[in-house]
Amino acid sequence: MSDQAQAQPETIAFLLVPSFTMIAFSSALEPLRIANRMAGRELYRWVILSKDGNPVQSSLGINVSADLPMGRFDISSSPPPTIVVCGGLHSERYQDKEVLAWLRWADRRGAHIGSVCAGAHILGRAGLLEGYRCTIHWENIPGFVEAFPDVNVTADLFEIDRGRFTCAGGTAALDLMLQRIGASHGDELAARVSEQCILDRVRSADDRQRMPIRVRLGVHHPKLILAIELMEANVEEPLGQDQLAGYVGMSRRQLERLFKKHLGRTPAQYYLELRLERARHLLYQTDLPIMNVACACGFVSASHFSTCYRQMYGKTPRQERLAAA
Repeated sequence: MSDQAQAQPETIAFLLVPSFTMIAFSSALEPLRIANRMAGRELYRWVILSKDGNPVQSSLGINVSADLPMGRFDISSSPPPTIVVCGGLHSERYQDKEVLAWLRWADRRGAHIGSVCAGAHILGRAGLLEGYRCTIHWENIPGFVEAFPDVNVTADLFEIDRGRFTCAGGTAALDLMLQRIGASHGDELAARVSEQCILDRVRSADDRQRMPIRVRLGVHHPKLILAIELMEANVEEPLGQDQLAGYVGMSRRQLERLFKKHLGRTPAQYYLELRLERARHLLYQTDLPIMNVACACGFVSASHFSTCYRQMYGKTPRQERLAAA
């Protein structure tokens, strides 16, 4: 890259789609402003895009104004611009053909394209994640895997794979941008931006998305934590209670007492709740037939699945699906 090209600020366009999450959008944008301030010069320029140039309502119900309709954004700038698709609630059902076609067109013209939060669903639907690693918010991973079985999705905080980048949403967008700032302008600047954001460190891509089980559930018994980890890893084909107890080195009765003492329910009850929660995500995030959702969550019959679901959530899976539409 020439000295003149290096001196040019990088242009980053944030494409907002309806119900985008404000926290991911602002977490991606603010580090750029701070980097400019810390560097004492313009390293980044940004522009807010929407499909038609009109304001876009976030998941908070707050409207954010757009600077331009996407069709008027100049893709031919040097260095090539970066486009960030800001997704959020309902992105798994976003089907706007004009937006998807425009993203493919921008990709063919050399733009770097990525997403924050559930925007990976939109990139996947546009066919822009084939052959790339990507990530998405942990709550969306089961539905994403079902929708795009050939895409290499991870549970990392963020992924940067050649000209494509994705992140898990929330403050993971901040980690993604800190990494990009460090790669372009040095780790010292990234650390200064991080300090301005009151972060004690710059998290790496392979930092975990979810809180550790001991923090999330307030439990510290190592065998209980192991049992829960095994349950979370075996949803489609649930482990039997004796098998689970054997893996953690306890009798079935000992494991039941452990769950009762720390979580107030039996291992079977906890496992069922975990599988039903996964099923609920799939009902909201995919168009899978209800029987397929049941099978993906370890239920052998639709009737048993429906009964258990109604007992936990007060409505049938079909009613849940209709409410999500």
